[in-house]
Amino acid sequence: MKDFMSPIENKRATFDYTILETFEAGLELLGTEVQAIKHGRMNLSSTYVLLRNGIPLLFNADVQPYQPKNAPKDYNPTRTRRLLLTAKEIKYLTGKIEEKGLTLVPLKVYTKHQRIKVLIGLAKSRKEHDKREAIKKREDWKQIRKDVF
Repeated sequence: MKDFMSPIENKRATFDYTILETFEAGLELLGTEVQAIKHGRMNLSSTYVLLRNGIPLLFNADVQPYQPKNAPKDYNPTRTRRLLLTAKEIKYLTGKIEEKGLTLVPLKVYTKHQRIKVLIGLAKSRKEHDKREAIKKREDWKQIRKDVF
């Protein structure tokens, strides 16, 4: 088996949100899910993170089984998964979310020292005009790079 995996990114998150801070969290998984994620069978498009009773949870992350015929009968691909953060980080995030109305968004899933990690971002939602402005800036940068090079 390969020792690395290509990162699984949530491209929509950087468009819909302004990322203020990022945190690296571990992910509590079943054995069959680890193999599936390492082979890229995870979808982060509609995922979100909530803190319930001081426990960070990843909702709606779709992990399709690596071998569908060998998957357990009661396997739920979109089950809620627990994120592993330090108590200090959880306390900090709880304060930020309650104080300023920010949200937590999963940005990327990757491996680090053969462990699967999730990069979550403390984010603020963008308004429609902010999204249009971001698109315009990106197009301007493309044009400048095209003219210079």
